[in-house]
Order: sequence, then structure tokens, then C-alpha cells
Amino acid sequence: MFIHPNEFELLQHLEAPGRGTPDHDPGDGGARPAALRVTLRGLAKRYGGRSALQALDLEIAAGEFVAVVGAGGSGKSTLLRLLAGTETPSGEQGGAPARAPVLFDNFPQWAPDHRVRTLLPDARLLPWKRVLHNVALGLPDQVQACAALEQVGLAGLGGAWPASLTEAQRQRVALARALAHRPGLLLLDEPLAGLDALARIGMQRVLEDAWRGQGFTAVLATHDAGEAVAVADRILVLDEGGVVLDERVDLARPRTRGSAAFAALQARVLRAALRQQDTPDPDRPLAPVIQIRHLRLAV
Repeated sequence: MFIHPNEFELLQHLEAPGRGTPDHDPGDGGARPAALRVTLRGLAKRYGGRSALQALDLEIAAGEFVAVVGAGGSGKSTLLRLLAGTETPSGEQGGAPARAPVLFDNFPQWAPDHRVRTLLPDARLLPWKRVLHNVALGLPDQVQACAALEQVGLAGLGGAWPASLTEAQRQRVALARALAHRPGLLLLDEPLAGLDALARIGMQRVLEDAWRGQGFTAVLATHDAGEAVAVADRILVLDEGGVVLDERVDLARPRTRGSAAFAALQARVLRAALRQQDTPDPDRPLAPVIQIRHLRLAV
């Protein structure tokens, strides 16, 4: 019997063990869920006659940290909303796509998934709840919330009110709230945009430590090329909704910001984002240099 591809995807989705139920028991003490593998096949988004995101075909490995860099309007936030399930993908002609363009672990996704959490520029804390209760929202108890606050360096502020915190501390609370739910995929939409330079670097380290500790898949949208190089395994540069650079970051962690390799990669990402030609590094010789003391002249 012939089964239409869309019907086959639906059967896979319905028959997969554990679908529709959380990956872990909320009372299990915080066992690590599996990181999600993300597959995009022809993922696009159109608003009327304007294409916000071109048809993307990408594979993001489970546990990979991907940074998406681009100027405003390049499609970064649109991509994250599509992954979060808060935006509906478009087909090639602007209507509904013929098949699922977003898959998690090879299963099609048509709606928000409880394993996906999003961190935004605004912490969005409830001002009438103390910090610990903000982190524990949606959880049956406060055990994981306490652990998450400790993970982001705010173990002593559980009883504080959000209004008493700095902007950097509020963003750490928002991160703790996401981590407390043990996400398989964490989406970060310019979460550090409102922080000063020093607070931003500190938050990047907290984010990297959390990712290494929990092992979730992470997708960070940022306009900061240095931030992308500092935290990511892989950098995608978007321009007008399409990928113009897909670069692996082969630098040891923790990253050394002042190193030549860091600066060279940052410059390459910036050139791609600014639509500048990728030229050779002028400080790097094009051919081996033989020092004069190694030469012998025959007379």
C-alpha cells in the first residue's frame, strides 16, 4: 500500500514512544533530557509579497551551539520564532508548505514543543513574584529552580524582588527559568543586547557554562560577531533571509578574545555580515619567508 509522505510523517509522529509526554519526570531531581537534533528543509517565511526567510536547508547536530549573525531584518529572529513554533512557515508560493520544514530528531514539528525554551532581550519577570517563584513557574516544586539559580550564580537572591535586581541579574534569572525546565533546545534571541560590555562578557560565560553542563542544543541570534565567536561551535551569517556564511569555530574553550585566531574569525564574520569581500589577512604572508641569514651566496 502506498503511503503519502505527509501521512508517513504523521504516523512516525504518532507512533514514536514518549511523544506528547515530557522527556523526564519533573520530580526526578533534574535528569538531563536528550538534546534535540534540528533539521530544516526548505524552511521559509513570507509576509505578503516580502520574503523574510529564504528556503533554508540546514542540519544542527544534537548538543551543537550555533550562532546566527546578521543585521536587523536579515531573518535571525524570524528563524528563531519558526523554531519555537510561534510563527507558521510558508511554502514556496507563500501558502502552507507541502511537508514539515522543521524536524526535531526526524519528527515533524507543526506546533510549539515543550522541550524548546526561548530567552529574549526582555527578561519578562513577574514583578509581584520573588526571584525563586519566577524561576519555578510551571514546575511542581522549587528543587530545580534552586539548582538553576545556583547554576547562574544567583543562589543567594531567591527571595529578592525583580525590581531590586540589575539588568544583568534579571537576565540571569530569565536564563535560570529556562534552564530549570531542562530544555532540549534553547533559543536565544539577542538576550544580551541590553547589557553593558562587561556584564555581557560575564553573561556569555554563564551561558557557555550552562550549555556545557546541561548539553542542550543552542541557537543564538546576535548582531555581535565577537559574541558569536566567543560562545558558538558554528556560525551562520544571514543576509536577506539566506545563509551567506556557514563557518565552524575550531578554537579551544574558553576562548581567548585577544588571540589572532579569534580576531581573524571575527573579522571574517563581520565581512560576511557587511557584504564585504573576504580578502586574505594582510598580516599573514602569502608564501613562506626565508630569512637572509639562512642564505649562502656563491662567489
